[in-house]
Order: sequence, then structure tokens, then C-alpha cells
Amino acid sequence: MNSFKEYFDLRIFIAALALVGIGLLSIYSATFDINNSFPRQAIFAGVGFVAMIASFVIPLKTIQRLAGAFYVFIIAVLVFVLIVGATKKGAKSWFAVGTLGGQPSEFAKIATVMALAAWFSRPEVSIARLKDFLVGVGIFLLPMGLILAQPDLGTTIVFFGTLLPMLYWIGASNFILVSVLLPILVAAGALFGTGEFLVAVALSALVLYLLRSNNFAAAIAFGVTIAIGLSVQIVYDRLAPYQQRRIATFLDPNADPLGAGYNVLQSKIAIGSGGLFGKGYLHGTQTQLNYIPEQWTDFIFCVPGEEFGFLGGVLVLGLFALMLFSALRTAGQSRNRFGSILAVGIASVLAVHILINVGMAMAILPVIGIPLPFLSYGGSALVADMMMAGLLMNVYAHRKE
Repeated sequence: MNSFKEYFDLRIFIAALALVGIGLLSIYSATFDINNSFPRQAIFAGVGFVAMIASFVIPLKTIQRLAGAFYVFIIAVLVFVLIVGATKKGAKSWFAVGTLGGQPSEFAKIATVMALAAWFSRPEVSIARLKDFLVGVGIFLLPMGLILAQPDLGTTIVFFGTLLPMLYWIGASNFILVSVLLPILVAAGALFGTGEFLVAVALSALVLYLLRSNNFAAAIAFGVTIAIGLSVQIVYDRLAPYQQRRIATFLDPNADPLGAGYNVLQSKIAIGSGGLFGKGYLHGTQTQLNYIPEQWTDFIFCVPGEEFGFLGGVLVLGLFALMLFSALRTAGQSRNRFGSILAVGIASVLAVHILINVGMAMAILPVIGIPLPFLSYGGSALVADMMMAGLLMNVYAHRKE
């Protein structure tokens, strides 16, 4: 029994299956009188379970060896989808075959995390060397650029949010971490207005000056930060109209309560009206009367929030916390550098998804089309999520090697 517990991460396994189960119950509640999403998601859950077990049993050294090939394959698929992919909600990010579709960007997150982990786990590679660092950042920037070209802003943000903690775990200096973070700060300031943009630029200049290792590096980092900030308007103009409306709604949710801000306001009502214990399964007012369009995708969190109340929301977030804690604990225990970096990368992907999606549902963050891991409807996302759970279990099993 002890040997089984040493090898098999029961916490990740139980948390993943429990979240999938809650997701299926929520999707059924939101769609049973509307469409056939539930049986399709149940099939995807079965496929995902097989993918999770496969990701668990494949030797970790084999996964490390194949990481580069998997990354190259995914990059080719991302290029291909830009050429022949189907357009959905303004983004050319899908392969469609009849009524079925697939979104390769979901698997690009896994491939990129694996590739970065494989690169920095090579004994001759050091993040302290500029060439090695730039290769590592390039591993992230290439799929990010292809995904932004679709355009899929939400997934691009997930990549940004994943890169920073991975660089920290690998051992990047404070200057490097700040150089990655400041462009995001300046870009956010540009969205709010000229005054906020100038304040962010001034703050960036001060921080880079104080943390500089040499003046040339600080000047390059500041130039990149300014360039990204100035490009915000170009990127904004490139976004689909519905994405532009989502950003405007975040800045002022009440500006268009019957249009772009409708989902956010209705989601807040649903979560707030659930109270402590909820209204009961299949008895949610906002859910059953379909006040929130397609809530089984990006706004799935409001279903357990309304029907099972505050306690239901805490249960979901508690299961996520258990998974993330287990992943980081495994990363800290792993003697395998590839496995350790991989676990941190997967935990970062999941954490960014959770923070953004729950923040969207509670009107804390803008609506950018990020699914809630294991719960939201979508075959590609669910299979990818369960693959990541399997990889975490794999790292746990080989953590002492």
C-alpha cells in the first residue's frame, strides 16, 4: 500500500475526476433542455480519461525526449489552422469536420511548457546566458504570435501568465522577471488611457534603472517595454469587434447592460443569488431560464455558484487549490529537473485559467474567452486538461529519480 501511495498521486487523480464530475453536472443543468452538449462532453471526458492515463504511464524520460518533436508538430498545426481553419467567434483557431471541431491552441500550451522544460533541463543550457535565455523566450513567443494572429487574445494572455513563474522557477534574475512583467503593466496602462500609460512608463523606467545589471540591458528592456505599450492600439484594432466590446465592458460593465455587459451582470446575479447553500440542483433561476447565453462554456462557474451557493463555489475552488498545491509540492520534491519545471508550467497554465475565468464570472477581470479547467464545455480543452493532470501524476511517480 505504501509503495502505491509513493507512486500514485491520489490527490491529483481525485481532484481531476471530481472537477470533471462537477463540470458534467453543471453542463447538464445548463443545457438539458437546450442542446446535446452533455452527452458530447461525457464522451470527451472518456477520451480525456484515456489521455490522462496515457500521459501518466508513458516514461517521463520518453516524454522529455519527444518534447521537441511534439512542439514542432504543434507549431506546424498552428500554421496550418491559420490557412485552412474554421472561423468561430471571429478567431480562425478551429479545425472543423462536420459538427466536430478541435482547437490546437489548447494542446499548444502543453507542448510549449514541455519544450521549455526540456530546453532548460539540458545540462549545457543556463538561463544566465543571454543566448540560452533568448531561445527559451523564443519557444514561448513563436506559438504566442501564431495564436495572436488568429486572433485569440485570451490564450495569448495564458502564455504570458505561464512564462513568468516558469522563468522564476528555472532561476531567472529579478531583472529578467521584471523585464517580462513590465511590458504587461505598460500595455494594461495603455488600455486605460494616456495618463495611465505615462505613469506605467515612468514606473518601468525607475524599476529597470534600480535593478539594472548594465545600462545596455536596461535600455534594451525599456525599449521593448515602450514598443509593446505603443503597439497596444495596433493589437486592439486587430481584435474582433466582440473582443473589443469585452474590453470596453470590463472598463465599464454598466455602459451596455443589455449588450456586451449582459453576461457579466447576469453572472454576478447568479452567483450572488445562490446564497450560502444555493437554490438546489436544476433549480437555479439564471441557469434554468437561460439568462446567461452559453453559460456552459466561459461562465460555467456561475452554475454551481447559483445552484450550490457559496459552499459549492468553495468546493470547486478547494479542489483547484488541492490540485495546484499538489503540483507545486511535486515540483519542489522532484529530483528530475525536467519534471520539476514541467510541473510548475502545468500548475501555471491551470492557475492562470482559474484566476481569469473566475475573475470573469465575478466581473473582476475582462471577459476574454478563457474556459474553466475540467468544467467548461469543450472537447479540446477537457482532453488537454486531463492530459496535464496525467503529466502531473507522471512527475509525481518519478520525482525521486
